Amino acid sequence: QFNEITPMAVKNALEHPHEINKNLFCAQQARRVLDRLVGYKISPLLWKTVKRGISAGRVQSVALRLIVEREEERQAFIPQEYWFFKAHLAASNPPSFSAELTSIDSSFTASCKTFLSPEVTKKNAKKPLVPNKDFADALEAAMKNQPFIVEAVEEKERSRNPFPPFTTSTLQQAANQRLGFSAKRTMATAQKLYEGIDLGNRGTTALITYMRTDSVRIADVAKASAAAYIEEKFGEKYLAQGKKGRSFHGKENAQDAHEAVRPVDITIAPQDIKPFLTPDQYRLYDLIWRRFLASQMASATFFDTSVTLTCGPGIWKSKGERLLFDGWLAAMTKSVDDEDKILPPLTAGERLSLLKLEKEQKFTQPPSRYTEATLVRELEEKGIGRPSTYAAIISTILDREYVRIDDKHFVPTDLGNVVCDQLRSHFSKLMDVGFTAEMESSLDKIAEGKLGWDTLMHSFAQDFNPTLAAAAKNMTKVKDGVITDVACPQCGKPMAIKFGKSGEFLACTGYPECKHTSNFTRDEKGNVIPVERPREEHKKMGVCPKCGGDVILKKSHT
Repeated sequence: QFNEITPMAVKNALEHPHEINKNLFCAQQARRVLDRLVGYKISPLLWKTVKRGISAGRVQSVALRLIVEREEERQAFIPQEYWFFKAHLAASNPPSFSAELTSIDSSFTASCKTFLSPEVTKKNAKKPLVPNKDFADALEAAMKNQPFIVEAVEEKERSRNPFPPFTTSTLQQAANQRLGFSAKRTMATAQKLYEGIDLGNRGTTALITYMRTDSVRIADVAKASAAAYIEEKFGEKYLAQGKKGRSFHGKENAQDAHEAVRPVDITIAPQDIKPFLTPDQYRLYDLIWRRFLASQMASATFFDTSVTLTCGPGIWKSKGERLLFDGWLAAMTKSVDDEDKILPPLTAGERLSLLKLEKEQKFTQPPSRYTEATLVRELEEKGIGRPSTYAAIISTILDREYVRIDDKHFVPTDLGNVVCDQLRSHFSKLMDVGFTAEMESSLDKIAEGKLGWDTLMHSFAQDFNPTLAAAAKNMTKVKDGVITDVACPQCGKPMAIKFGKSGEFLACTGYPECKHTSNFTRDEKGNVIPVERPREEHKKMGVCPKCGGDVILKKSHT
């Protein structure tokens, strides 16, 4: 077994072979059989009832459910009005700073009952601090000409530790958030870095360790190499825990078959080999290299200041921080957010000057759609699937056109909604997030030798087989389309959403008497909005060899 493609690692693996781990083999076999059962048995039902060529999957379908249900939450969300207050202030010493309203005296709130509605429009929502314009105006009037007074100042020093080196999932998340890479693009680029890059005089060199891992473990030799590099490049004070290096504790269910994703040789800095790398390879290697280097450096220290202010019935807060020692941050790329937010020297009882008071109407926002990074994090946190499979899962639901990406966020298509509804209705247990996570736990137990793979398969089949038989009889056929409340502009009959080879479109349910079709979009609440096709402009391409007529270029509307 080896974790990196280097002569020493491969030679060592050959010199120390070991027996095949039967438990790991059985766990892999169980996972393979489970995935085949679900995919091979359920997919044909979707072909018969929805559209040929689509598929279901033990983990892929649960990932689709997360995206669909997040969209359902968004469509059911009712925005709540609130008003935001910010004060720009100056003390006797610079710099000026800002504070935000965080609470209001209860006696003032009681005096404004006529402005307050007891109803909360969103389930489990907190009532807005300042819910409407009348309340906001009354609050502004109550604070007018009132002084801003410093009530309390808290100052303390704190440390911030570096993040552990990357696992597969955290690498995919970071690459998506910082580089805009899809999970598939990240893994394809990492594969090249792992296999090796031609570095001129150095020859073909493997740059990173194996990129499919859920462990944050680091080999002692890698820690020692990083410590020597840090001491040489940054100085002794930047070493984490002296030269011993820093260790991290991963998840309890981590398989730990491989180390964390790290550079094979820390002395190969990204900038030194940039001419030999593609832009994607350089950016990803730089991300991995810096993350590992930072993980072995000293903590950064900050001086934090927290100030509580009063003005009339309002209580305000302001926070500032000053970097004392950059530590591991010295290895990271600086951003605008890294700049110090310094507050002036303040004392309790001090009066401040109001430079400007901001009062702005806002509305609560629905839960955000998933990005690739947040979906991967959600899957990992809920124990669904394995990090090595996330890129394939995301690629599949995109390829099947169950979801599309809009401004880097996943939006379920009508096809995705239909498939999800079919599976939720007829395979509720299989689509349950908790059940899927429990299945992953059972597979881990097989790998640990605590559960027989045949026992798991027998237990799964007892519920799956009758559920499959019932679904084959009862699954609703939607091949004829999903009826909408949109009326056909030609005959007045309802239009239906159909799933063609080239995508979704609206078609009149009066077919074949009425053959009207159109494209469509949806508004924020999911309502269908027909979009008429632009008039076709036929481009003459030549003469037909059979009849002598014009050959024209036409484009399908679907």
